Amino acid sequence: MKKLLLAVTIASLSAGVNASIETKDWHEFASPEAKQFAKEAVVLDFYASPSAVGFTEDSEVAQYIDLAHQRGVTGASVTIAAPHTPNMLAFKSEHAKWTKASSSAKTLIRYVEKVEDFQLAHENGEYAVMWASQTTMPLEGDASNVAVMAEHGIKTMQLTYNETELTGSGVISMINGDKSGLTEFGKEVIDEMVKHGITVDLSHTSHYTTKDVTDYMQKHHKGVPVIYSHSPLASTYGCEPHETLSETEQRMAEQNLQKDHPDYRLSACYRLISDEQAKTVAEMGGVVAVTGTEFMMDGVWPEDISPKQFAQMIDGAVKVAGIDHVGIATDDMMTTAKVVPFAIANADKYADNGYMVDAFDKGATGCAELSKHIAGVIDALWDMGYTNEDLAKLFGGNLMRVYEQTWTPKA
Repeated sequence: MKKLLLAVTIASLSAGVNASIETKDWHEFASPEAKQFAKEAVVLDFYASPSAVGFTEDSEVAQYIDLAHQRGVTGASVTIAAPHTPNMLAFKSEHAKWTKASSSAKTLIRYVEKVEDFQLAHENGEYAVMWASQTTMPLEGDASNVAVMAEHGIKTMQLTYNETELTGSGVISMINGDKSGLTEFGKEVIDEMVKHGITVDLSHTSHYTTKDVTDYMQKHHKGVPVIYSHSPLASTYGCEPHETLSETEQRMAEQNLQKDHPDYRLSACYRLISDEQAKTVAEMGGVVAVTGTEFMMDGVWPEDISPKQFAQMIDGAVKVAGIDHVGIATDDMMTTAKVVPFAIANADKYADNGYMVDAFDKGATGCAELSKHIAGVIDALWDMGYTNEDLAKLFGGNLMRVYEQTWTPKA
């Protein structure tokens, strides 16, 4: 089983053309038919790779994009706002860094302004880059700054990133006992997002806040869908997504589980969502995109995720939300070597009783890089009985439908 020290040592070497070097490359094991299908379909990814954490050199982003494009990935939703952008100045700086890095790829880049850009990128041999925000901190407490985010191309935005923000509570705040939900400022932000055509994203957000958000949307913005941009379903694995740390500790004690037991947990699987949350979004016409990032799933995989396991995650979501309401999202960090130091340095953002760091130490160091998984996932889903029409929906069609509904600014 890999250890964090090994991952850091390996990651210190040159990445070369391997992009996410911790991720096993499953491409050679896939069928020729699956590889071809990946190139013929619109395949959209989601990744979260901040400068200085996910990449330090523009060439790393270029290599990543070129490999993805070569293997049939049409484009990705790219996170350019998270804990590393606590204000508007930092957001604008990250936007500039990512624009520079992505434009250094050999593959031509199409920066997404409208839904049609995904298909145009696919037809023209380009790679589609869509900007996303996993926080509202760059707004600096001013809802009118949503318009500025929109001007910079932000197409989806989370209300919170793990902790409590001015808009509401996040999942890590929740496991630490915060029961607050959507704030009045959060409602103002939602109104501005709908007005300026930014999709509301519920990932990372506590179930108290997501309930308030969906209730508010259905009352004040009826017919406007929302998404979970990167959230697997807890029921697929029988884990608890909403427990507080004290409740998890109590459950471990009641079951007489010690830290060396394989079923022992340091916290709930807080980044996953309940069936109820998924069904609510499906009823609103939205999409739940499941991620293959292993460190969210402490104890499920002893090593890195396989294409079959990724397919099982997708299938678990489909069984709950339906084929028209599921998407894919690796949440790839490009490299995980800097993730743990970043989490330690931002302990207030990752106050999860050591859950994430422990997952890395157990071996969950891969990033589920889509270029290395997608063909194998196609084979696995075909084996499960999914049709090409189904895959077209899962890989991009469902999300593009939601974007078509939400990206049109509303008065």
